[in-house]
Amino acid sequence: MQTSLSHRRAIIVGAGQAGLAVAAALGAEGLRPQQDFVVIDAAPEGQRSWASRWHSMELHSDARHSALPARRLPDDQRRHPRVDEIVDYLTYVEAGLGVETMWGVRATGVERRGNGTTLHLSTTAGEVQTRNVVCATGAAAHPRLPEWAPALTVPGVVLHSSQYLYPRQIPPGDVLVVGGGNSGVQLARELSASHTVTLATRTPRRHRPGRSYPTAAGETVSLLSRRLPEPVFGEGYEQLRRAGITIRPAVTGTDGAAVMFTDATSSTPGSVILATGYTPGDDWLPEEARTTPPRRTTTRLPGLFVAGMPQYSVRGADTIAGVWRDATTIAHHIINRP
Repeated sequence: MQTSLSHRRAIIVGAGQAGLAVAAALGAEGLRPQQDFVVIDAAPEGQRSWASRWHSMELHSDARHSALPARRLPDDQRRHPRVDEIVDYLTYVEAGLGVETMWGVRATGVERRGNGTTLHLSTTAGEVQTRNVVCATGAAAHPRLPEWAPALTVPGVVLHSSQYLYPRQIPPGDVLVVGGGNSGVQLARELSASHTVTLATRTPRRHRPGRSYPTAAGETVSLLSRRLPEPVFGEGYEQLRRAGITIRPAVTGTDGAAVMFTDATSSTPGSVILATGYTPGDDWLPEEARTTPPRRTTTRLPGLFVAGMPQYSVRGADTIAGVWRDATTIAHHIINRP
């Protein structure tokens, strides 16, 4: 481990869209993969987060807006890429950059000891020293589950949307989809062809036209919808109702078999899909680094940067198109550090 990673100018943690964007930006500044910087990832070889998305998933953005600059997706630029195309695309980008990701290596902590400029990065394969560490472990790294979810017991299955792959996973009958963002809406629509579907949502779904971009979670962000907490592209609720989907208000809790809604009603679903979002992959960073960043992509730990997480940058930083701005900013910081 020490032989492979020590004495590198930077270590990028995460080989998804954010990590590869930073690798591309460092390469544009003249830094060489494996020699000047390395990329590590906790996943098994090639198993980026996109690979776990459901089989029929397509991006809301077209191919032109679903790729890093100068490395566009092949074929028709007007099409909406499938998730398997994004997996192949990121592998293509990795190879084109000459990056040899060290798979199966998880970062567990980072710290600066004393007043020097060296960072100590702890990983599951040992500790290394480096001048710069880039956290590119994703804005949607861990499934977010409601507090009431562990108490839920249903005849069928309870899945987070990250575990859903295809309709046959869900036993025949009725299914409750919790969450009215794009993932919840897309899953409800797909399942409506084979199941009796109810969609529980916290807020009205107001469709607003504009350009959308894909995130690693398979959600999209509209650049014209800055006040909305959820992306709003795709079908509206009236269209879903016409497809036979029942729309209910948000779920407040469960007594085991039944779920309760904010309108004081309840139901006993056969199966439940929790399209309730994700939490970021910054849990391995020290507390001081997770406070308000002094500047975009930086942290209060000199030499530690974060790519692709809006809370350390701006809205849209977790999209394939938006992460490039983070990557170039971080590359400039690394090049200019004394």
